[in-house]
Amino acid sequence: MFGMKKEHYGYLFIAPFIIGFLVFGLYPVYNTVYLSFTDTTLMSKEANWIGLQNFQRLFADDVFMKAVKNTWIIWILNFIPQIGIATLLAVWFTSARLKIRAVGIWRALFYLPNLLMPAAVAALFFSLFSYYGPVNQFLVRLGLLTEAQHFLQSVPIARGLVVFIQWWMWFGQTLILVMAGMTSISVSLYEAAMVDGASSFDMFRKITLPLLKPILIYIFVISLVGGMQMFDIPYLLTDQRGSPSGSIMTNNILMYLKFSSSKGHIGAASSVGVLIFIMTSICALGIFYFLRERDRQPGR
Repeated sequence: MFGMKKEHYGYLFIAPFIIGFLVFGLYPVYNTVYLSFTDTTLMSKEANWIGLQNFQRLFADDVFMKAVKNTWIIWILNFIPQIGIATLLAVWFTSARLKIRAVGIWRALFYLPNLLMPAAVAALFFSLFSYYGPVNQFLVRLGLLTEAQHFLQSVPIARGLVVFIQWWMWFGQTLILVMAGMTSISVSLYEAAMVDGASSFDMFRKITLPLLKPILIYIFVISLVGGMQMFDIPYLLTDQRGSPSGSIMTNNILMYLKFSSSKGHIGAASSVGVLIFIMTSICALGIFYFLRERDRQPGR
């Protein structure tokens, strides 16, 4: 074929992936890094190299530091119950003692929110908790509130809603991944442990958790990457983009606001993207390092 040797045919099969990765994966990263060192705007014909000035302005900006803090708070508050509840349900669903029926139906129900569009979910909760929304109507008619409240202007409520939505939409996927890891563990290990008199907690701590480590690392990393890129839910939940008091403004919202400003500061927005990339990469490498398999010395 075209004078190509038979042993080189494999390159033709991997060429589409490599070309796609270079064009849509590697080049955007390179271009974003380059733009972060310039003063490029949407309305400028030329871009000047300004070095680290964009990054210096970011670290001197309280809004950026607040966005980083908000992103971490929202991610941690939704990930801890996400992995905790998913693991608990996975233990129940895979337990031979409980023998829960219709496990497949339960898994489908828990995974269903993940199939919804985040924009639609944000619009739904915005309507529910708006001033004239059903939640206010229900609480006022029930006598629990004397008058309607601006729920979405409250920092705890707005942030709590974002945390809940993120947890509700993604814990079903985490549940399926954890269940897949648990069902792949050989039953003979648990049978041997039961013969030795191990309790259910001991088996979970010494058999299930160690063998689930690869799955848990994967869950940690993809959740971290998704959490650092949080945008649609906090952006669309309120009509003031990151309000109240910037309590739900995330890194990606700040990046978008810089890009969509009056001058369209592409360079400043790119610097936010570069810092998100660096922060996410360092944290992901830390997860791989601390959760890696360690070689044990004999007798230990």
